[in-house]
Amino acid sequence: MKPLRIDVISVIPGFFESPLQKGLLHIAAEKHLVDIHVHNLHDYGLGRYQQVDDAPFGGGAGMVIRPEPVFACIEQLQQERQYDAVIFMTPDGKPLDQKSANRLSRLENIIVLCGHYKALDHRVRDVLVTHEFSVGDVVLSGGEIPALMLMDAVARLIPGVLGDSESALSDSFQTGVLDCEYYTRPAEFRGMKVPGVLLSGHHRKIEEWRRQNALERTQDRRPDLLDQETLSELKNT
Repeated sequence: MKPLRIDVISVIPGFFESPLQKGLLHIAAEKHLVDIHVHNLHDYGLGRYQQVDDAPFGGGAGMVIRPEPVFACIEQLQQERQYDAVIFMTPDGKPLDQKSANRLSRLENIIVLCGHYKALDHRVRDVLVTHEFSVGDVVLSGGEIPALMLMDAVARLIPGVLGDSESALSDSFQTGVLDCEYYTRPAEFRGMKVPGVLLSGHHRKIEEWRRQNALERTQDRRPDLLDQETLSELKNT
């Protein structure tokens, strides 16, 4: 299977050195299932000092990433291969959810552009960017952490990355609700007992308990996820 290629563009590429050498993304690369390349936007910067930012027109605090370096970097990559998506991580983007991660995991080549400073010249977003994602209603110092979150969410869905291929399919949000509670040995710890049904060996009853527990946890923690069909299932259990 051809690996998913991810080209990341950042003004601080060194940020990715440790995460890409450890954990799931490293495993995915070692298995040749994901191929990640990090590009330094300053390599495409202007002048002697490889400038990538400038003051915003109209005044105001902060700096804005200039369009020229971003266009130069992305257009060079697009000359080398065809990309299925050019993604910009931004607080005003569409919330990154499991359905989006599922779709992205089926692509072949994607670019992830990390914002920095105050903003990105909007002409880049108008012309080059195809998808914009947010990881929450919070502003970070740059798009590097959101980019790692996106790559991790996508990579773990690629068959062969996880040791147990079914594990990702039972995670929260994959079935439209949160995942159920889980327990392991010992069966009793400091007076706290594992629910008896999980020790019964009765697989049908265990699955029924897990589904019911998942529905109840979703209703308690994220009722916004419940649609009418799921609400009806909850009422009938």
